[in-house]
Amino acid sequence: MGETTVKSLDDRTTPSSPIVADGRWAWLRARTPRRPRIWFELLLIGLSYWVYSLIRNAVPEQKAEALKNADWIWRTEESLGLAFEHAVNHAVNSVTWLIVTMNYYYATLHFIVTIGVLVWLYRWQPGRYAAFRTVLFATTAVALVGYYLYPLAPPRLMESKDFVDTVLVHHTWGSMASGDLKHMSNQYAAMPSMHIGWSLWCGLTLFFLAKAPWARILGLLYPAATLVVIVATANHFWLDAVGGMICLAFGFLVAYFWYGTWPHRLSKQVEPLTATAPAASTPARGTAAGTDVPQGADREEREERVGSGR
Repeated sequence: MGETTVKSLDDRTTPSSPIVADGRWAWLRARTPRRPRIWFELLLIGLSYWVYSLIRNAVPEQKAEALKNADWIWRTEESLGLAFEHAVNHAVNSVTWLIVTMNYYYATLHFIVTIGVLVWLYRWQPGRYAAFRTVLFATTAVALVGYYLYPLAPPRLMESKDFVDTVLVHHTWGSMASGDLKHMSNQYAAMPSMHIGWSLWCGLTLFFLAKAPWARILGLLYPAATLVVIVATANHFWLDAVGGMICLAFGFLVAYFWYGTWPHRLSKQVEPLTATAPAASTPARGTAAGTDVPQGADREEREERVGSGR
């Protein structure tokens, strides 16, 4: 029981090695979403952010190289006819209540919304939680490589370009790299923008998984609003946002290759592994093992029918 068979050249079937079966079972268990544990997730998220901050701030602050790269980014955007950061920065800065709101948006929602979406996934989408968390972690990890390999000054530190550091001008708390808090964060780690990477992760998660139309619309508006904020406050070039999107794409690819499908196509609820899983034939993509029932949205519909007694 639990053994797999191998067909030989003379059509005889023999049991495969138990080691192979056990190895396949262990691999299957590792790739199968399991119900997350709150204490482990809190510890993992806290530890991961601490390591992220430690490594990000440990990257050498190469001021000369960072300013040189910023000049290159600015010239590239000018050659494309898309160097609009300066105009947006000065226009929004002229409306005090708006720019002050954006300063606080930049400082707080980056964390609040991301944590909120993680909690929502943990509570109502446990089968998909680990996969989406993997996307977020992989996105952040590859961003650290960008900070190390490509130091970049934000527009507000380009003195020759007359950008406004909105936090300093309006005496608000909107950036760890401005004012009294500037020594707590690496000021030359602007590429890629994790404000965009994380906000787009939140937005796509809500767009793919939320059922309420208003929630899906908000999911799309959130990264768009974040893009306006990071440009208006002169904390990033729009090309930094492109870097954040590339990092997020990498994160989704990591999750896809690990789980064998896109995170939103996994089952909403956690499905336990059965003891006969190693002996079962490999199911076709998009079907449950041993059945013709499709995964993802169709499986959710089946679960809802069972719950309603239909």
